[in-house]
Amino acid sequence: MNPKIKLGEALETAVLAARATGNLLRNNWHKPKKVNSSEAHDIKLELDVRCQEFIEKVLAHRFPQIPVLGEEGITGDVTGEYRWVIDPIDGTVNYASGIPHAAVSIALQKNEKSILGVIHDPFTNELWTTLRGGPTRLNGKTVRVSDTAKVGEAMLAFGFSKSQDNLVKCLPHLDRLSRRARKIRMMGSAALELAYVASGRLDAYIERRISLWDVAAGSLLVENAGGEFYTVPAPGKYRYAMCADNGKLRKKLQLGNLLE
Repeated sequence: MNPKIKLGEALETAVLAARATGNLLRNNWHKPKKVNSSEAHDIKLELDVRCQEFIEKVLAHRFPQIPVLGEEGITGDVTGEYRWVIDPIDGTVNYASGIPHAAVSIALQKNEKSILGVIHDPFTNELWTTLRGGPTRLNGKTVRVSDTAKVGEAMLAFGFSKSQDNLVKCLPHLDRLSRRARKIRMMGSAALELAYVASGRLDAYIERRISLWDVAAGSLLVENAGGEFYTVPAPGKYRYAMCADNGKLRKKLQLGNLLE
């Protein structure tokens, strides 16, 4: 059984791990990247694995009893009371392509609910942090979601995988919203898109198929910043359909069968 976790110490440790991993990403920015696997619409780098192993080492130094559920693998029994949920490089394809839009995402969950979230963008030196029930902070300053209440004035982020089923479901909504909203962006890092919703830079972010490690930290950022994180379970383990918004737009977006 896990002892009671001191959240302040956990946050300090997660921030240390995120910042140090960000340094690793910057130090390797202009170096050749070793590709472990390449699929039609995704890339896995050797650096993804190395970053996750590094994060696990930092977290385990203070919290050896807490297992890790990460994009690059699982360490320990993640069905217990506590678990870390991490994405060592959220936006790997951006990073591998030389696009400086990627982040480190670390969450601590208790009974499968996020109670701590840290997202670090090493390219802008921005660090978002939050604890369950507290404010969301960007570099120490409290941030809030936007006040945008009209779809026509909204900045939306939209993402979807390229399976036939997803294209059939997503493209009609993309076509409709691209004509209704002020702007739509596809940015390639779920963690940063959630952080941007929490900061009021984006008004909503929609993704039909996404994994837990992509959203575990960012979802809490959004909720603690006054927004809404709406999910529906999707086929596959740790998979969801989701809409994160400022609490004023989701129903007006008329997403219907998209979030199925």
